[in-house]
Amino acid sequence: MQLKIRRFKTADAPAAAAMIAHTLLTSNQGDYTKPYLDRLIAQMTPTWLCQKAAATHFYVGYFQHQLVATGAIGSYWGRPGEYSLFTIFVDPGIQGMGGGRQIIQTLEQDPYFRRARRVEIPASVTARKFYQHFGYQLKPGETYPDGEGLYRLEKFPHESLD
Repeated sequence: MQLKIRRFKTADAPAAAAMIAHTLLTSNQGDYTKPYLDRLIAQMTPTWLCQKAAATHFYVGYFQHQLVATGAIGSYWGRPGEYSLFTIFVDPGIQGMGGGRQIIQTLEQDPYFRRARRVEIPASVTARKFYQHFGYQLKPGETYPDGEGLYRLEKFPHESLD
């Protein structure tokens, strides 16, 4: 399956918010409580997504004219050379079909990633192993989810594999 991936537009916000809510309630229900997921959904409104897109390079993936994936890369707390991946979601109906891989590849081709010394991702319990497949590793000392219920993973894109 090949997604059509492009930068987020304001008109994408309602469909993105609905897809994210559906994904959280479907894919993450085994790892998080319903009240926790409801709080995330209440936060990730179309307005919030537009604000996120204004501060990051935010991408959306479409398949057969339906928004099925999102992902963003932006500054890690303003630290030079450090970036973070955000808001990576793939519709449950296409999970395991390559859409997540395509979003990660798009983010890793972004100019921010290409100049990054370090990239961090706040990973859900549900998605941790997926990101580890792409070389993201737990930060030292981060063996359990933090207070937000997330693992902090990182990758050093230009580090030698020697």
